[in-house]
Amino acid sequence: MTPRPALAFVSLILIAGAILLILLTLLGGAVNKNPTYKFYFLEADTSGLGNAAATSRWTFWNACSVTNSHNACPKVHAAYPFDPKRNFGTSDIFGGTKYYLETRFMFAFVLIGLFFAVCALFLGLIALCSRIGSFLSSGLCSIALFFQTLTAALMTAAYVQGRNAFHSVNRTATLGKYNFGFMWAAVAALFLATLLECVGGVTGKKDKTYTKRTGGRSFFGRKKSTRSRGSFIDPERQRRMEKEDDD
Repeated sequence: MTPRPALAFVSLILIAGAILLILLTLLGGAVNKNPTYKFYFLEADTSGLGNAAATSRWTFWNACSVTNSHNACPKVHAAYPFDPKRNFGTSDIFGGTKYYLETRFMFAFVLIGLFFAVCALFLGLIALCSRIGSFLSSGLCSIALFFQTLTAALMTAAYVQGRNAFHSVNRTATLGKYNFGFMWAAVAALFLATLLECVGGVTGKKDKTYTKRTGGRSFFGRKKSTRSRGSFIDPERQRRMEKEDDD
């Protein structure tokens, strides 16, 4: 029995889990409800910086203030960049093109990765019964993995550097454990799903038995004859013998 269906089923669970983690990260800052009001990339002390709140949290959509340890987010802005100088309209804090571009591209890449992950999920249903489905799903899943890895790498680079920059000016800053955990867990899930889909496609070949492989041939490779021994007698001679018996 081929292990492909079992591998494809596990891959479906992993892909679905990755999609869920990405969606939860995207909802942070866009929906101020439990549990998404706990999701952010970076929390920092921004008191006295332009129009900033005392404490700010950055998400994909905005820089939120904090109320009772929960995000209190203003209007939603797609691909909101992490650039404190630009965010708060002040030159008293760090910022610049590096932070701006890293976080803007991060938003684009996560959407592309999410799209291919959803496509891989649907093709994964075909992988339950088809080797072609396994290979197609693994191909799409690998593309999703590529963009999700880029997203997680840009996220880590931008916000870890940002945290360190806040520390360098004696301001407290902490990374958002949920968003960082979700993003890197999605990378791991997509990697495992891609690997399992590939293995399922390779090991899912039709498991032919020896007799099916040999097509009914004998031990030494010659195909067994289905003709009876009497069929080797010359037909004309057989008719003459029958005629002599009648006489």
